[in-house]
Amino acid sequence: MKAELHLGYNRRGATTVLTHSRSTHPWHFLPPHYLDDTGCATTFLVNASGGLVGGDQLFLKTSLHDQTHVLLTTPSANKVYKSQTNISRQIVECVIGSEAILEYLPLVTIPFAKSRFEQVISIKLFPRATLFFWDALASGRIARGERWQFTHYANHITISMADGKKAIERYALYCDQENDTIGLVRNWDYVASLFLIGDGYSQKTWQTLQSTLNTILEKQSNKIWGSVSEPAIPGLIVKIVAQCAPDLEKLFQELWSTSRQHLLGILPHARRQY
Repeated sequence: MKAELHLGYNRRGATTVLTHSRSTHPWHFLPPHYLDDTGCATTFLVNASGGLVGGDQLFLKTSLHDQTHVLLTTPSANKVYKSQTNISRQIVECVIGSEAILEYLPLVTIPFAKSRFEQVISIKLFPRATLFFWDALASGRIARGERWQFTHYANHITISMADGKKAIERYALYCDQENDTIGLVRNWDYVASLFLIGDGYSQKTWQTLQSTLNTILEKQSNKIWGSVSEPAIPGLIVKIVAQCAPDLEKLFQELWSTSRQHLLGILPHARRQY
């Protein structure tokens, strides 16, 4: 299958509204929800097929006009099924207008045994735009004993600022006997990254948030580890490895809530699934 989903948002008064949409099966979406009084348009992205098989290509293009606030998430994990030869791909392009806020928080990707998957994510921020982006990978269907048994998984993330500076994360994992590249992460069941990016905040603001996030990470058990780093663009990147899904979700909620309050001054709400 080759599917596309295009979403465009504008601001009307204090509320962000969806003003343009186009989708082809199996991409669908739920009309925006408003879970608080901030005007944030919470939109659930739905792959009606239940997962990706070899050769599938899913494209997501999202445009946020100036001063809009959008939260994109998914109601379930992104499942990638077994494929003998063909690679399934997901390509995401997001443009965040000036002073706009995008919270792109999909649930975890689960690659099944012998699956092949590539993800390409490109996000461009205009001046004083803000990005919260969560990217999480499971080692496989853990309850079925499929830890690190997928064939190929590649991730390409590019975050571009208005001045041309970029943060780039690229890696490829191979689990076959000839090209095993898992390394030390094999001891963990989940790998995740939280990107917090924006040029509208002072260096002191980022330093204070970094200290707060480090304190949260230091309090975790030995079943979950994390660290915070400063990329070449304004912001922070949190890297996490975990052995338990509930622990990872709990930590994500704390990191997200703390960052939301610190940067946006907005009270947190639960990332619900519908």
